[in-house]
Amino acid sequence: MRYRLTFVAGAALGYVLGSRAGRERYEQLRKCAERVARNPAVRNAAESAAQQGRGFADKAYHSVSERVGDRVPAPVADRVRSLRERGQGSRDDWGTGPV
Repeated sequence: MRYRLTFVAGAALGYVLGSRAGRERYEQLRKCAERVARNPAVRNAAESAAQQGRGFADKAYHSVSERVGDRVPAPVADRVRSLRERGQGSRDDWGTGPV
């Protein structure tokens, strides 16, 4: 209940502040966010973070699969396998991913 109340209060505050700032301020913030997203340093940092995340996820997958082994129900194992196969060769929004 506390989290719901916090969320509602935050949404109300955001609505009030956003409506007072107006469309012009919104456009200003949007353009600033686009400039930051296009910055090569930010893109490189995001790409390296994504690569590290994929590496950690791969290590975790192998570690868990070694420990769990055949104790995972077949439908769960099939689902994980299909998700891993689907992710092979796909690229994310930043243009990173397996080649």
